[in-house]
Amino acid sequence: MTVDRVKALTTAPLLLIPDLKLPFKLYMDAPWDGLGSSLHQVQIINDKPMEGPICFISRQIKPTEARYVAIQIECLCLVWDLEKLNYFLEGCVFEVITDFTAVKSLLNMKTPNRHMLRWQLAIQEYGGNMTIFHKD
Repeated sequence: MTVDRVKALTTAPLLLIPDLKLPFKLYMDAPWDGLGSSLHQVQIINDKPMEGPICFISRQIKPTEARYVAIQIECLCLVWDLEKLNYFLEGCVFEVITDFTAVKSLLNMKTPNRHMLRWQLAIQEYGGNMTIFHKD
């Protein structure tokens, strides 16, 4: 069993080369101390569709951001992801998978504060190319 695992690690690609014609999946999470995300894509590998990572990004929460409430931290994570991964995502279809349902409500907020308004505008640039899903 162990030999099979080692062989799988050495034969399968650890990071995939992105194909800009295929849709991406952006998995994001923002616990209280940092932001973390991984960009994935389903590609055909050895004649089978397999989902694999393109890249991983993370950073610590800044002291001023530590005062944010949960929805602000999750939205900050999405906006930061879009900014950092823009060269992959701009003009491409992609899904955002998050464990926090309120991220979706940000786009429909009637009277956002100035941070949220700025984030709404940044997210809306991706328009119909982005779909947000909640995953437990």
